[in-house]
Amino acid sequence: MTIKVLAFAGSPRRHGNSETLLDWVLGSMGEDKDVSIEKIALTEANVNPCHGCNACEKLNKCVQRDGMGILHDKLIDADCIILAAPIFCMGINAQTKSLIDRAQVFRSRKYVLKLPVVPEERKGKRLGIFLATAGQDWDHVFDAAKPSVKCFYHVIDIRDADISYLMINGVDEKGAIANHPTAKQDAEKLGRATIAELKKRLAL
Repeated sequence: MTIKVLAFAGSPRRHGNSETLLDWVLGSMGEDKDVSIEKIALTEANVNPCHGCNACEKLNKCVQRDGMGILHDKLIDADCIILAAPIFCMGINAQTKSLIDRAQVFRSRKYVLKLPVVPEERKGKRLGIFLATAGQDWDHVFDAAKPSVKCFYHVIDIRDADISYLMINGVDEKGAIANHPTAKQDAEKLGRATIAELKKRLAL
């Protein structure tokens, strides 16, 4: 059995600090031959903002026909889902927030239509990771992003206890994270630990 990792590079600035952090995590995960990794750059994924029409409460799908149609099934199939995003104006950046908002279809399925999001046997076996970077060095710079991230994972049946966080502040200019004293080591450690935990849960 292959462990499926689905990773989103959320920044509009390609190969910047948050995506570098993501690449370090994915690099360590990819050391394991049983791991399949797909990284998606949200700037290229054609995910429109949610219309707020609530049609998904009746249709069990979104009325928009964009890149989210493909990502919908990938989100369900993955064993580990990673969001990597920068903080803009004290909150999660727009491209990543659009993905989160479009998860409304899963919320409608789960709470309005009372239908399963993932099969019962997969509940409690999936993991989530939130990676974030910020230019400000304030301790509270990530506080506004966390509730949105938790909501996203919750509606796709990944519990709060199964979300890991690695958030690096004080890195503003592109490439600044390379000079951080612990970011790369912490990212690689997180990647390996996540795969080890998934192997236990999936009995590999």
